[in-house]
Amino acid sequence: MKLSGYYKETAAEVELKTDYINLAAYDKVFISKVFTDTPIDQEILKLQNVEYGGTGFFYDKAPKLLYEVEHHMPDYHLYDEWVDEQINSGKKRNDFKYYLDYSIGFTTRGCFRQCEFCVNRNYKKVDCHSPLSEFLDPTRKKICLLDDNILGSPHWREIFEELQSTGKPFQYKQGMDERLLTDEKCEVLFKSKYDGDYIFAFDNVTDYDLIEKKLQLLRKYTDKIPKFYVFCGFDREDKWDTEFWKRDLWDLWERIELLMRYQCLPYIMRFNRYEESPYRGMYISIANWCNQPSIFKKKSYREFVEYRQALRQKQCSDMRYLKQIEKDIPELVKIYFDMKFMDFM
Repeated sequence: MKLSGYYKETAAEVELKTDYINLAAYDKVFISKVFTDTPIDQEILKLQNVEYGGTGFFYDKAPKLLYEVEHHMPDYHLYDEWVDEQINSGKKRNDFKYYLDYSIGFTTRGCFRQCEFCVNRNYKKVDCHSPLSEFLDPTRKKICLLDDNILGSPHWREIFEELQSTGKPFQYKQGMDERLLTDEKCEVLFKSKYDGDYIFAFDNVTDYDLIEKKLQLLRKYTDKIPKFYVFCGFDREDKWDTEFWKRDLWDLWERIELLMRYQCLPYIMRFNRYEESPYRGMYISIANWCNQPSIFKKKSYREFVEYRQALRQKQCSDMRYLKQIEKDIPELVKIYFDMKFMDFM
C-alpha cells in the first residue's frame, strides 16, 4: 500500500495484480511475500521488471523500503476492487474489515529480546518508527498497530496518549510482551478505547513464574479474556530428537494450563519444523482445539477428541493422536487432557 501511494503521487498508474499473467506488460512489478512457505516460480523473480521483498523471501534480512516509500501514507484504496469482488461473490464483509475499516501501521519497530526464531532477532532495542499521522486515515473508524514490542518502547505512554486522542478504537495485532506489564502500563492499557482482544505472547515455558506473576497483576485491572500466542515446536538446543519433542509437548501443556487457570485463551503458533515431529498430528490437534475459542471454553481436550470421533464412522485422526500420546507419554494425558476452561471460572 505504501508503494502504491508513493507511485500514484508521481502520476503513475497502479493496479493490484493477483496473478502472474502477462507481467511483461508492466513497467514495474512489485511482489511481496510474508511467509517463507508460500510457493512462487523462481523464473518470475528473474524478470527484469520484477522487484520482490518481504520476510517470506528474506526472513530476517529483508531489505528496507526507500525512506520516502516507507514513510508515505498507505494507499488504502488499493484493494477496493478486489474486496468488492470477494463480497459480491458471497463472502462476509467482516472478513475484510482490515481492508475497509482500519488505518494500519507501525509507530515503533524492533524488539530487544533477540529470540532466535524471530524475524526481529537482529534488532537490539525498540525504536520510534513513525508518527501516527503518517498512516492515519481520518475516514477510517479504527486503528491497527503492527509494532513488534510496544511495551518495550521508552515512549509507550506518549504513543498510547496519541492513540487515545484520536477517539478511535485501536488494537495491537502482534503479541504484546506480558513480561513488561507494570501497574502503570496496566492502568493505561486496560482503560484505553481498545478494539478486540488484548493479545500477548507466551513463547517460552522458562518464563512461567514471571508470566503467572503478570497474570495476577493483569487480573487486578481487567476481567476480560485476553488471548496469548503460544509458540511451540522450536528446539533452542538444536537437537530435534524424540526427547525434545516429548519435552516440548509438556512445555506446551504447562502453558495452556496456566493460561486456562487465569481465564486466558491460548492460540497455538507452531514453528514449521513441527512437521518433523513423531507427534506432528498432536500439534495439529491441539491447535484445532485451542484456536477455536467457542470449543476451547466448553470442552476439555479429551471431550474435543470424543466430539470429533462421534462425527466419524472410522477412528478419526485426533483419536489416533490421543491414543499415541496415551501410550508414549501417559502422565501427560493423566494431568492435562481432562482439564476444562469452565472449571476455573
